[in-house]
Amino acid sequence: SQECGILPLVEGLACVAYWTSAPELAVSVGAAWAGEADLGLGNIVGSNIVNVLLILGASALITPLRVATQLIRIDVPIMIVLSLVTYLMAADRLVGRIDGAILFIGAVAYTAMLMRIGRSEPAEEVLDGSGRTSGFVTNVGLILIGLAALVLGSNWLVDSSVAFATALGVSELIIGLTIVAIGTSLPEVATSLVAAARGERDIAVGNVVGSCIFNILSVLGISALVAPAGLAVPSALLSFDLPVMVAVAVACLPIFARGASIERWEGGLFLFYYAAYTTYLVLAAQKHAALPAFSSAMQLFVIPLTILTLVVVFWRSWRRGMYSAA
Repeated sequence: SQECGILPLVEGLACVAYWTSAPELAVSVGAAWAGEADLGLGNIVGSNIVNVLLILGASALITPLRVATQLIRIDVPIMIVLSLVTYLMAADRLVGRIDGAILFIGAVAYTAMLMRIGRSEPAEEVLDGSGRTSGFVTNVGLILIGLAALVLGSNWLVDSSVAFATALGVSELIIGLTIVAIGTSLPEVATSLVAAARGERDIAVGNVVGSCIFNILSVLGISALVAPAGLAVPSALLSFDLPVMVAVAVACLPIFARGASIERWEGGLFLFYYAAYTTYLVLAAQKHAALPAFSSAMQLFVIPLTILTLVVVFWRSWRRGMYSAA
């Protein structure tokens, strides 16, 4: 990205996010091609939830994260709209090839927009011509080797996940939402945590938001295009996991807008909700007797208190902006 003169935020949104989301693409497309729609959809939705709640939460615990204005005004609203669009596309219990084509066209348009924004200002450092060609060829070679390994590894992961789900007696959807989603999100985990530790906060936050957008536009779009009969949407995904994905995306806006930063306590809140979400999935998979009590506690106390907190945070941020403008 430095060779091309791309801004750090756009590097996080496009270059880094797209490459770190390559495992999600390989696994979900492979699952869709093999007719394992539950696994592929679970991986996409689960990865978006992991990106925000787990990765962003852990990154914010390392250091408070600065949020760029572009993310608040453009990219987070796009992420929210796309999450809602995904839910609407899945409402008829099928994400078909027309839906996939629409999403993929959106991916091309979004990438073009990022490249235009990224080149509108000079990057902090641009390499000179010396050694540029040899470095470029080396990077391309490494990328091709990585892609070949990724394709082989994704096929193994899909087959192993199906066998694992069968052995445990749980659905492929649960495996996709948890084990596979975390596994394919490991590049995002490493990238955002290292970026946060180094103080590269634009990349840390941009990687998460960009990955969520890429997962919907490209991963879901291409998966729907290659699936022989489209992607059949499980009722459990439509009734619970997709609404959670939408809620997580919506929650980003007031948290990001409050002072254009993500504080440690907000990162802790994200991690708490990921632990609660995973606990619910485990209890539901086991049909555990504690599931009704756990669900009631979340619905009656934790979720309403969190919504109230987000409303107050957003209201204070808006009031502060009004006073500053005056």
